[in-house]
Amino acid sequence: MPHQIARVALDVPLPRLFDYRGSGLAEADVGRRVKVPFGRKERVGLLLDIADTSDCPPEKLKAVLAVDRQQAPLADDVLALFRFCADYYHYPVGQIALAALPTALRRWQFQAPGPVIRFALTPAGRQALPADLPARAVAQRRLAARLASGPAASTELGALCGNAAPVLRAWLQKGWLKTVQEDAAAQQAAPPRLREEQQAACDAVSARLGEFAPFLLHGITGSGKTEVYLRLVEQVLAQGRQALILVPEIGLTPQFTQRVAMRFPATAISVLHSGLAEGERLTRWQSAQAGRARIVLGTRLAVFTPLPELGLIIVDEEHDASFSQQEGLRYSARDLAVFRARQREVPVVLGSATPSLESWHNAAAGRYARLTLAARATGASLPALGLIDTRLEKLDEGLSRPALKAIGDTLGRGEQALVFINRRGYAPALHCPACAWVAPCPRCSARLTLHLRERRLRCHHCGHEERIPAHCPACGNPDIRALGQGTQRVEEALARHFPHAAVVRADRDATRRKGSWEAMQAQIHGGKADLIIGTQLIAKGHDFPNLTLVTVLDADGALFSLDFRAEERLFAQLMQVAGRAGRADKPGQVLIQTGFPQHPLFAHLLAHDFAGFAREQMDLRRAGMLPPFSRQAVLRAEAGRLADALDWLAAARALAPASPTVEVFQPVSAPMLKKAGLERAQLWLQSVSRSDLQQLLREWAPKLHQLPARNVRWQLDVDPVEN
Repeated sequence: MPHQIARVALDVPLPRLFDYRGSGLAEADVGRRVKVPFGRKERVGLLLDIADTSDCPPEKLKAVLAVDRQQAPLADDVLALFRFCADYYHYPVGQIALAALPTALRRWQFQAPGPVIRFALTPAGRQALPADLPARAVAQRRLAARLASGPAASTELGALCGNAAPVLRAWLQKGWLKTVQEDAAAQQAAPPRLREEQQAACDAVSARLGEFAPFLLHGITGSGKTEVYLRLVEQVLAQGRQALILVPEIGLTPQFTQRVAMRFPATAISVLHSGLAEGERLTRWQSAQAGRARIVLGTRLAVFTPLPELGLIIVDEEHDASFSQQEGLRYSARDLAVFRARQREVPVVLGSATPSLESWHNAAAGRYARLTLAARATGASLPALGLIDTRLEKLDEGLSRPALKAIGDTLGRGEQALVFINRRGYAPALHCPACAWVAPCPRCSARLTLHLRERRLRCHHCGHEERIPAHCPACGNPDIRALGQGTQRVEEALARHFPHAAVVRADRDATRRKGSWEAMQAQIHGGKADLIIGTQLIAKGHDFPNLTLVTVLDADGALFSLDFRAEERLFAQLMQVAGRAGRADKPGQVLIQTGFPQHPLFAHLLAHDFAGFAREQMDLRRAGMLPPFSRQAVLRAEAGRLADALDWLAAARALAPASPTVEVFQPVSAPMLKKAGLERAQLWLQSVSRSDLQQLLREWAPKLHQLPARNVRWQLDVDPVEN
C-alpha cells in the first residue's frame, strides 16, 4: 500500500517543497497550515499537495506534527497564484506563500482577535474634540485627530492609545461617538450624475462582467475615475460578487476608504495594508476569505487575498512604482492582478492619468481595451501650467520671486497653496566650502541628509544616522554649511516669508506616528492649513477643494538620469501633483521651476499631452529595444567586496544556457555601488521574446541555487523597474 506523503511549502530560501509522512490527510487539507519538524526546530508550513510516493526513502521521512483544521484552507486559485509567482519570478514558493499570509498565521499559536467595532464622531463630538481635552492628554488627542479624518476600527484606535477602550466608552456615553452601524442610511452618499464618457466606460466594462477582460482607463486627474470604479463595484455587489481594489500607497487608503464606505454603508469592507495591527489584519483577511467582506481595498500585498466570489479587480494609479515590491519576492501587483483576473475570468480595470508605457503599449496592441476620460468630472478646467526659468532668477532657499508672489496672491484670496519638493530633511547634503568635503554615509555610496531640527545626519537608503559635526572632519573648518533644499528648509523659508500662514509639512518624517497623516489630511480639508509643503506623499489621489496653486521645486534631476524610466516617472509625478490644483470651482495654477525650460518633456506637460509624450518615449524605447519592446531580467549580487560579487556573477553567467534570442550581458557594478555596508553588482538579460527569456531562466535558476555563494547574497529580478 503506498504511503501518504505531505508536500509542504516552508519559508526557507530553497525552490522546492518538503516531503513528510502525512497519515490521515485528506484532499480537503490541501491549503491548510501544518506544523512540521525542520532541522532542530519546528516550523509552520502550508500543505500544497498530497502524493503517494517520495524521492526520499519512507523511513527517512519525518511526520507532520499537526494540521490546523480550525482555519479554512486556502482555495485552489490562491495556491495556483503562488505557483505562478514561483514559476514566473523564479522565487521559492514557500517564501511566497508564507509571506502572503497575515503575520499571525505564520506562527502556530496565535491569539484569535476579538470583535472589531468601528467608531465615528458625532456632530457633538466634532465640536467637543479635541477642545475639551487637556493639553497633556496626548494619546487622547491622537484618538480625536484620527477620528476627525473618518471612522476607525477599535483595533486601530487601540494601537494609538494604550487605554483606548475606557476612553472610547466615556466618549460614547457623552454622545461624542457612535458606532458605524448606527445611522448608516444617513451617511450614504448619493451618486453624482455620470458624464457621457464616464457612462460609456461603465457600459464597456459592465458588458464584460463574468469574463476576463482587461481595460486601461486613461482619465486625467479629476476626471471621475473613482466614480466609474464605484459604479462598477455597485454592479458587482448586486450580482452577489466581491470586488478587489488595489491602491499604491497606505496614505491613499483613508480618503478612498471613506468614499467607498459612504457609498456602501451597509457593505462589509476589508482594508488591508502594512500599517495595520496584527490582529486587525488577521480579522480583515479572514473576513475576505470567508466571503463576509464584499469589498477588499488594499495595497500591493492585497492581490494575494483569498476571495471566493471575486467578480472585479480595479488597480488605481496602475503606473505607480509602489505596486512593484523591491525586497524579497520582487513582483508587480499590477501584473499579478491581470493574471488573477484571467485566472478567475473577471474584468480588470487599470486606471491612471499617466499610464505606464507597458500598459499603454498593451492597449495600442489591442491586448487591453482603452477607455478615455478627457474632461474633469466637475466641469472644472485643467490648471494653467507655467515654467519659471531658474537660470534667470535669484533663488531664496530654492524659491523664486515669481513663485513667492504667486503664493502670496493665493493666500491673500483665502486659498491654499502647495509647494512640492520631493526631498525630505533640511538639506540633501552637508558640505565644507573650504575643502569641498561632503558628509558621506559610511555604509552607502550616498550622501547623508541633514535633519537640522533633530541635529542629525541620516542616510535615507540604509537608515544610518550620526550627529552633525562641529567642524569639517577633513580640514577642521568650523564653517560647514547645508547644501541644497529639503522640505524642512523650504518650510522654514516659507514661514519667514508668510509668518501669518498656517504651514503644514507632509512628508514621511512628519507622518511617522500612527494616525498623524490622517490628522494632517483632516487639517487641510478643514481649512486649518494655508500652505502645504509636501513630497510625493501629497501628490497622489488627494482632493483638496480649496487648493488652487501648486509650485514645484527642483524637478530637473530626473531629466538626465541613467535610468531610462526616469522621464516617464517625472512626467507622471508632475502630472499627478499638478492635478491637485483647481479641482473644485476655483481655477488652478501650476508653476514649475526648472533650469531646462526647453526640454521636450515640458512642452508635452504644458499641453497636458500624455499621448504625445508617450509616443515620443515609445519611439526612443523602440530604437533602443527597451521595454515594452523587450523583456528584461537582472541577477543582482552583493558582498563585502565588489570583486566577490563580480566573481560570483561571472561564474553564474558561465552557467547560463546558450540562446540565440536572449542576450546575457557581462557583470557590472550597480549604479549605487555600496548600500548598507555591502558592495553590489548586477548582470542583465534581455530578449524580445518573453517566452524565450523565461525558458532560459527556468533552466538557469536551479543552477544558481547550486552555485556556491560564500559571502555573497543574490537575487533574481524579473521585469525589473529599477537599475
